[in-house]
Amino acid sequence: MIDPLELDRQLCFALAATSREVVRLYRPSLDPLGLTHPQYLVMLALWEQSPLRLREIADRLHLEPATASPLVGRLESAGLVTRRRSAADERAVDIELTADGEALRERALAVPGEVVARLGYPVERLERLRDELTALLEAAHRVG
Repeated sequence: MIDPLELDRQLCFALAATSREVVRLYRPSLDPLGLTHPQYLVMLALWEQSPLRLREIADRLHLEPATASPLVGRLESAGLVTRRRSAADERAVDIELTADGEALRERALAVPGEVVARLGYPVERLERLRDELTALLEAAHRVG
């Protein structure tokens, strides 16, 4: 008889354990950049579009603004971003890359390839997996 509560049968466990291990694989590439994995995610969002409002960063990363704010604060302390009140809406905070933050993008270009090499999976398989996980995220978001 199949036990529905068996740990290895749980989707949540497989996702959580895999996430921790994959994030760990990023560390050797991110340490020389002076970034943690959550900070890297903030920088990825800003490398796509800068400036962004704190709320936009939080939404993009599926975080609460209260969780994103300290990440942005540490990036600001490192001189990679600036935070300032929006001229259009004083309640909003605009986050913008500094010249150092923009320059860091060039060094970060190597990160995805290094992680793929560590995993040893074909890129096509990883892209399919990413697409499946994105669809799962969207489905969970719809019912959440």
